[in-house]
Amino acid sequence: MSLSPTAQDRPELRKTIEEMVASGLTGVTLRVNDERGEWTGSAGVRELGGPERPPVDGHVRIGSSTKTFTATVMLKLVDEGLIELDAPVVDHLPEFELDPAITVRMLLQHTSGVFNFTGEYYEDGTFAPGIPATTAGQEWVDNRFKTYRPEELVRLSLSKPARFLPGTDWSYSNTNYVLVRLLIEKVTGRSLPEEMRRLVLEPLGLSDTLLPETGTEIPEPYAHAYYRYEDGGREETVDVTRQNPSWISTGGDMISTTRDLHTFISALAGGGLLPAPLLAEMCDAHPKAGYGLGLMVQDAGGNGGTVITHNGGIAGHAALMYSTPDGSTTMTAAVNYVDDAGLSMAVTFQTAVQKLVEQVFGGGRAEAAGATEPTR
Repeated sequence: MSLSPTAQDRPELRKTIEEMVASGLTGVTLRVNDERGEWTGSAGVRELGGPERPPVDGHVRIGSSTKTFTATVMLKLVDEGLIELDAPVVDHLPEFELDPAITVRMLLQHTSGVFNFTGEYYEDGTFAPGIPATTAGQEWVDNRFKTYRPEELVRLSLSKPARFLPGTDWSYSNTNYVLVRLLIEKVTGRSLPEEMRRLVLEPLGLSDTLLPETGTEIPEPYAHAYYRYEDGGREETVDVTRQNPSWISTGGDMISTTRDLHTFISALAGGGLLPAPLLAEMCDAHPKAGYGLGLMVQDAGGNGGTVITHNGGIAGHAALMYSTPDGSTTMTAAVNYVDDAGLSMAVTFQTAVQKLVEQVFGGGRAEAAGATEPTR
């Protein structure tokens, strides 16, 4: 367990992350910044069968937390006057022949209705597959070093029926954020990594946050990620820390640390990245899911008011990112675990995250919808 020199011990937080590991997660690293100072702790192991705890300042694939970073870049371009929130996307990306009713805002808020290229879960329990994502078992393992182009993912999505008419409903779709990426690159003439560095990473000094593109490595130090699947009736577990994240693209490909996630979400919530009107737009949540423009707004329970958040999970790695609306209290975490096609750790993870939110942000019950927003 690691403690910052300025913070008091938090036995309730130590106990919760130890319980998370006891429930089946491989390792957990937690960082809390509040009026009591900064507290960091880790539990579990860095690598299956090894003795070391996960590194407190280790790198982790942050999954769908990528969407908050990407939405912030888009909103900063709105602030620069390069694009409008309610502009038809087809005006900028005519090559995809999108429904003219789809706007930039709809992409950011998941109200476009565009099919999710990692697969669609429908209310009646059916599943429509997309590319071989982590719901595909061994097929994903065998394809995890394949390179996908963003345009390829979009075209696959558009070959499938739309889920609903634009603006008439809400449904989480990674395709929305691949389109946001392509929009950013079209209106600026520069790559998303360049714009991310210009508008977010360099101004905040986020030196441990990166967009790996097609790169398979993750910088040291890190905890390992694992995936379990069936092969000929036998269960296999493979280390998937190294993978080509182009299969998820801007739906969840970024790498960061709990320290950088704290710096980012605190600055965003506290008004350090966007002017107040655009931050208000970002936090204007859709009633169906509490989803704004690249982030979620949740009731923290009890007297805790609300929190803003966007968590993410991707093939044995996960990130938590929470803040009070003023950025004064944050909770960020990195998790490593054994993933599988059946999402068998999801309920356990959600329950533990709810408990952490209660402890850090003032008691009560955090809504499960935001506890673990899956990349896939």
